[in-house]
Amino acid sequence: MEKATVLIVDDDPDITEAMKVVLEHKNYAVNSAGSVEQAMDSLRKKRPDVMILDVMMETPHDGFILARQLKQDDRYKDIPILMLTGVQDKMGIDFESAAGDETWLPVDGYLAKPVKPDILLKKLGSLLKKPQ
Repeated sequence: MEKATVLIVDDDPDITEAMKVVLEHKNYAVNSAGSVEQAMDSLRKKRPDVMILDVMMETPHDGFILARQLKQDDRYKDIPILMLTGVQDKMGIDFESAAGDETWLPVDGYLAKPVKPDILLKKLGSLLKKPQ
């Protein structure tokens, strides 16, 4: 059985590495990108089964822009996106309730940083329809 591939898009290498260790331990194949440009390069090379996306990278809204771009692109619109960010505390926005809004926040799920490994794995499993 082929491993599910996860693309982590986050500019914090420590967070990316921590998630990578957890996911690889649970038999996921993991690719990572630190910017929107790197994410698009990675998507063109290997289509992931699911994506974990941060909000604030080079600009405070890169994650929003990338999510909207992907959901409007027929090649990528069916890739589940899990937004994982700590920006909710800074902005005071209820991202969990807004997740799935096709115009504002077209992602398939949301988790706040920091996230416990078991919660991350459970959420990814539900996005992939794969029991953990």
